[in-house]
Amino acid sequence: MSTPRIVLVTGVSGSGKTTVGTLLAHRLGWPYFEGDDFHPKPNRERMAQGLPLEESHRAPWLAALRTCMDQVRATGGRAVFSCSALRESHREQLVGESDDVLLVHLTGDYRTIHGRVVQRQGHFFDPALVASQFETLEPPRDALAIDVGATPEAIVELIVQAMG
Repeated sequence: MSTPRIVLVTGVSGSGKTTVGTLLAHRLGWPYFEGDDFHPKPNRERMAQGLPLEESHRAPWLAALRTCMDQVRATGGRAVFSCSALRESHREQLVGESDDVLLVHLTGDYRTIHGRVVQRQGHFFDPALVASQFETLEPPRDALAIDVGATPEAIVELIVQAMG
């Protein structure tokens, strides 16, 4: 792949998608789009109540993200996105047949991720949902997988190196 037009940072909630995505976008000089910002209000309320999303809840969220990705492409731009994209079907909806996306999957064990989520302040995601994220997760086979034990800066460096 030549330099991707889009970098999609994925992983369970608490894996560091926002931190890594923001740092990467800054490093590349590209815009950054946070997947959580595309959730409709009812989705946020549901997760705040500790209720996992069903596929019917995820559909409009994923569609909005894909529309934004397509708008970036249509304008000839480049961007970094973050989104849990837990299932293969989610990634298929976001990436489809596009060959201009670098898929990055942030990995970590349950204990590490849960500990991070518990420490977050002011986020709508209920820590009780971490288990459902791991249950739903279908790790991608075609992604750059990076363990979250590394510092965010080191993770960004690995992504930049992979981009060539």
